Amino acid sequence: MQLDEAQRKKVAAWVAEGLKLSEIQNRLSSELGLRLTYMEVRMLVDDLKLVPKDLEPAKPAGPLLNAGAASAAPPAGKAGAKEAPVAAPSPTGGVSVTVDQLTRPGAVVSGKVTFSDGNRADWYFDQTGRLALASQQPGYRPPAEDLQQFQAALDAELSKLGL
Repeated sequence: MQLDEAQRKKVAAWVAEGLKLSEIQNRLSSELGLRLTYMEVRMLVDDLKLVPKDLEPAKPAGPLLNAGAASAAPPAGKAGAKEAPVAAPSPTGGVSVTVDQLTRPGAVVSGKVTFSDGNRADWYFDQTGRLALASQQPGYRPPAEDLQQFQAALDAELSKLGL
Protein backbone atom coordinates (compact mmCIF):
# COMPACT_ATOMS: atom_id res chain seq x y z
CA MET A 1 0.00 0.00 0.00
CA GLN A 2 1.50 3.28 -1.11
CA LEU A 3 0.48 6.38 0.81
CA ASP A 4 1.46 9.94 0.01
CA GLU A 5 3.27 12.03 2.62
CA ALA A 6 0.08 13.68 3.94
CA GLN A 7 -1.59 10.29 4.43
CA ARG A 8 1.51 8.92 6.22
CA LYS A 9 1.45 11.91 8.58
CA LYS A 10 -2.24 11.31 9.34
CA VAL A 11 -1.60 7.65 10.17
CA ALA A 12 1.40 8.64 12.33
CA ALA A 13 -0.76 11.20 14.16
CA TRP A 14 -3.46 8.59 14.81
CA VAL A 15 -0.88 6.20 16.24
CA ALA A 16 0.54 9.01 18.39
CA GLU A 17 -3.00 9.72 19.67
CA GLY A 18 -3.10 6.13 20.91
CA LEU A 19 -5.73 4.82 18.49
CA LYS A 20 -6.05 1.05 18.20
CA LEU A 21 -5.41 -0.63 14.86
CA SER A 22 -9.13 -1.24 14.37
CA GLU A 23 -9.80 2.47 14.92
CA ILE A 24 -7.07 3.37 12.43
CA GLN A 25 -8.67 0.91 9.99
CA ASN A 26 -12.02 2.69 10.39
CA ARG A 27 -10.47 6.14 9.91
CA LEU A 28 -8.56 5.06 6.81
CA SER A 29 -11.89 3.99 5.35
CA SER A 30 -13.96 6.99 6.40
CA GLU A 31 -11.43 9.81 5.98
CA LEU A 32 -9.16 8.57 3.20
CA GLY A 33 -11.44 6.15 1.36
CA LEU A 34 -8.99 3.26 1.80
CA ARG A 35 -10.63 -0.06 2.66
CA LEU A 36 -8.00 -2.27 4.27
CA THR A 37 -8.21 -5.46 6.29
CA TYR A 38 -7.04 -5.44 9.90
CA MET A 39 -3.90 -7.36 8.89
CA GLU A 40 -3.15 -4.86 6.09
CA VAL A 41 -3.42 -1.99 8.60
CA ARG A 42 -1.12 -3.86 10.95
CA MET A 43 1.46 -4.29 8.17
CA LEU A 44 1.04 -0.66 7.07
CA VAL A 45 1.79 0.61 10.57
CA ASP A 46 4.78 -1.73 10.73
CA ASP A 47 6.04 -0.56 7.30
CA LEU A 48 5.83 3.06 8.49
CA LYS A 49 7.98 2.05 11.50
CA LEU A 50 5.25 3.17 13.92
CA VAL A 51 4.60 1.51 17.26
CA PRO A 52 1.02 1.62 18.59
CA LYS A 53 0.75 2.48 22.25
CA ASP A 54 -0.22 -0.40 24.55
CA LEU A 55 -2.84 0.35 27.15
CA GLU A 56 -1.29 -2.19 29.53
CA PRO A 57 2.16 -3.74 29.46
CA ALA A 58 2.10 -7.28 28.08
CA LYS A 59 2.35 -10.04 30.67
CA PRO A 60 4.81 -12.82 29.94
CA ALA A 61 3.15 -15.89 28.46
CA GLY A 62 3.99 -19.56 28.75
CA PRO A 63 6.55 -21.25 26.49
CA LEU A 64 6.47 -19.97 22.93
CA LEU A 65 6.85 -21.82 19.65
CA ASN A 66 9.44 -20.92 17.10
CA ALA A 67 7.95 -19.27 14.01
CA GLY A 68 8.72 -22.27 11.76
CA ALA A 69 6.70 -24.67 13.91
CA ALA A 70 3.71 -22.32 13.98
CA SER A 71 3.41 -22.15 10.20
CA ALA A 72 4.04 -25.81 9.36
CA ALA A 73 0.87 -27.63 8.34
CA PRO A 74 0.33 -31.05 9.97
CA PRO A 75 -0.11 -34.27 8.00
CA ALA A 76 -3.71 -34.79 6.85
CA GLY A 77 -4.52 -37.54 9.36
CA LYS A 78 -3.09 -35.68 12.35
CA ALA A 79 -5.22 -32.53 12.31
CA GLY A 80 -5.78 -31.34 15.87
CA ALA A 81 -4.10 -34.42 17.36
CA LYS A 82 -1.82 -32.37 19.58
CA GLU A 83 -2.64 -28.86 20.66
CA ALA A 84 -0.73 -26.92 23.23
CA PRO A 85 -1.83 -23.53 24.43
CA VAL A 86 0.86 -21.02 23.61
CA ALA A 87 -0.61 -18.10 25.51
CA ALA A 88 -2.08 -17.54 28.92
CA PRO A 89 -5.39 -15.68 29.20
CA SER A 90 -5.11 -12.31 27.55
CA PRO A 91 -4.36 -9.22 29.62
CA THR A 92 -7.16 -7.51 27.68
CA GLY A 93 -9.94 -8.93 29.87
CA GLY A 94 -12.34 -11.83 29.58
CA VAL A 95 -11.08 -13.05 26.21
CA SER A 96 -8.27 -15.61 26.01
CA VAL A 97 -6.43 -16.65 22.87
CA THR A 98 -4.22 -19.67 22.24
CA VAL A 99 -2.16 -20.62 19.20
CA ASP A 100 -2.23 -24.24 18.02
CA GLN A 101 1.07 -26.10 18.13
CA LEU A 102 -0.03 -28.01 15.02
CA THR A 103 -1.62 -25.66 12.52
CA ARG A 104 -5.02 -26.49 11.04
CA PRO A 105 -4.76 -27.90 7.46
CA GLY A 106 -5.03 -25.16 4.85
CA ALA A 107 -4.21 -22.42 7.37
CA VAL A 108 -1.06 -20.40 7.89
CA VAL A 109 -1.64 -20.16 11.65
CA SER A 110 -4.57 -21.26 13.82
CA GLY A 111 -5.76 -21.46 17.40
CA LYS A 112 -8.64 -21.15 19.82
CA VAL A 113 -10.40 -18.28 21.54
CA THR A 114 -12.62 -18.25 24.62
CA PHE A 115 -14.90 -15.23 24.86
CA SER A 116 -16.04 -13.51 28.07
CA ASP A 117 -19.37 -15.39 28.04
CA GLY A 118 -17.54 -18.77 28.01
CA ASN A 119 -18.24 -19.61 24.36
CA ARG A 120 -15.28 -21.00 22.42
CA ALA A 121 -14.33 -20.75 18.77
CA ASP A 122 -11.51 -21.83 16.49
CA TRP A 123 -9.71 -19.08 14.59
CA TYR A 124 -7.29 -19.24 11.69
CA PHE A 125 -5.62 -17.18 8.99
CA ASP A 126 -6.01 -18.75 5.55
CA GLN A 127 -3.43 -18.69 2.74
CA THR A 128 -4.64 -15.25 1.59
CA GLY A 129 -4.34 -13.69 5.06
CA ARG A 130 -8.05 -13.63 5.89
CA LEU A 131 -9.05 -14.23 9.49
CA ALA A 132 -11.85 -16.72 10.09
CA LEU A 133 -13.75 -17.67 13.26
CA ALA A 134 -15.51 -21.03 13.53
CA SER A 135 -17.74 -21.11 16.61
CA GLN A 136 -18.41 -24.38 18.39
CA GLN A 137 -22.01 -23.23 18.90
CA PRO A 138 -23.93 -22.84 15.60
CA GLY A 139 -25.06 -19.26 14.97
CA TYR A 140 -23.04 -17.79 17.86
CA ARG A 141 -21.92 -14.18 17.43
CA PRO A 142 -19.55 -12.81 20.08
CA PRO A 143 -20.21 -9.36 21.56
CA ALA A 144 -18.53 -6.48 19.68
CA GLU A 145 -16.37 -5.64 22.71
CA ASP A 146 -15.13 -9.25 22.82
CA LEU A 147 -14.22 -9.08 19.13
CA GLN A 148 -12.08 -6.00 19.75
CA GLN A 149 -10.41 -7.72 22.71
CA PHE A 150 -9.89 -10.83 20.58
CA GLN A 151 -8.19 -8.83 17.81
CA ALA A 152 -5.90 -7.11 20.32
CA ALA A 153 -5.03 -10.38 22.09
CA LEU A 154 -4.45 -12.17 18.78
CA ASP A 155 -2.23 -9.34 17.57
CA ALA A 156 -0.20 -9.57 20.79
CA GLU A 157 0.17 -13.36 20.58
CA LEU A 158 1.20 -13.34 16.93
CA SER A 159 3.68 -10.53 17.60
CA LYS A 160 5.29 -12.64 20.33
CA LEU A 161 5.72 -15.42 17.78
CA GLY A 162 7.20 -13.02 15.23
CA LEU A 163 4.25 -13.45 12.87
